[in-house]
Amino acid sequence: MGPTMQATFLFFLNFGWTLGAGRSGGSSFTPKFTNLLENKTAVRGREATFSCHVANLGGYRVGWVKADTKAIQAIHTHVITHNQRVTVSHNGHTLWNLHLDDVHTEDAGAYMCQINTDPMKYQVAYLTVVVPPEIIERDSPTDVLVPEGGSVKLVCRARGYPQPTVKWHRTDGGDIVLRSPNGQRTRYQRIDGEVLHLTKVSRLDMGIYMCTSTNGVAPDAVKRFTVTTHFHPVIHVPNQLVGATAGSELVAECNVEASPRSINYWLRDDTGDLIVTNNRYETIEKHDQLFSVTMTLVIRNFTSFEAGRYRCVAKNSLGEVESTLKFYEIEMEATEKISMDFIEEYYEISDGLDDSTTIRSTPSSRLEEIEKSINSFIRSSSLRKTISPIVICYLVFKMSFFLF
Repeated sequence: MGPTMQATFLFFLNFGWTLGAGRSGGSSFTPKFTNLLENKTAVRGREATFSCHVANLGGYRVGWVKADTKAIQAIHTHVITHNQRVTVSHNGHTLWNLHLDDVHTEDAGAYMCQINTDPMKYQVAYLTVVVPPEIIERDSPTDVLVPEGGSVKLVCRARGYPQPTVKWHRTDGGDIVLRSPNGQRTRYQRIDGEVLHLTKVSRLDMGIYMCTSTNGVAPDAVKRFTVTTHFHPVIHVPNQLVGATAGSELVAECNVEASPRSINYWLRDDTGDLIVTNNRYETIEKHDQLFSVTMTLVIRNFTSFEAGRYRCVAKNSLGEVESTLKFYEIEMEATEKISMDFIEEYYEISDGLDDSTTIRSTPSSRLEEIEKSINSFIRSSSLRKTISPIVICYLVFKMSFFLF
């Protein structure tokens, strides 16, 4: 008999539960276990129950011991330990239960169900206490500012049992880009590890990065990191020369990239006047990404008075940038000069023709030919921006007349 069993057996004797008392009634049957004592796994904070199945108990007693600490938990229907989270229950003399409420990590270990026979009979089972993952908040800030071209280290350390694993991803579904010292870039949808190190950060790396810690015990732990890249404003202008006919609407655009977000506005270059929204002008901003915005200027009922140079300006704490656009009036006379003579001239210009101008035999082929010829002309003509819809219809009618 080992030291632990001896100590437990002596405890039974000190309480007066002798072996002779267990044989009262003259029964020739001795107690036995009818089922194995099963190992248990419990989530910290939940309940764990060990069940000991016994037959022929008679006058013997069942006791519970935490084997690793030699601490007696209960004997028969009496709780011995001072731990108020421990209780016992039984169903007749065949089922004896040990209950542990609000399980703590220190409750893990070996538990022994004993019968005070000589020699003592016992079974041992183990309690495993698992702990959901928990992220240690102090290790890394959640809002990170980094200049473009700089580096940032995101740390997401987790604890729990079993030891959790950590994975990273971007909440916008974009790739995480890792750059090597020689500039090579590798893209990942997910990255394993507690530390995410981003180098040579660009504006495209801006966004929310999430670490998820898992260990098979619900719930998972998550933490979000917002990475913001700072850079001075940049303006891209799709069309620096914008024309409109008198009385029509002129629309101009500037695409701005800046972080922090910039203050954006329009100026008339010759006077320096600030353009504000009124019944004639309208300024619109559309935010496309975290760092980009489209500036739009609309001039209603455009006249020669509004023609001239305009500036779109973007300014943030890191700098200021501007770009110049020129607005001009398209003369209406240019669109009205297209006539039957122009169609004939169009067919005489060999450079504007290709194999597609050959007239085919079927009506459907001729219609397709008309459409291709008009499109080819519009693409090649220096007046393509001034041709009105009425003139296009006129071209279609006249060309159909000649081809059919």
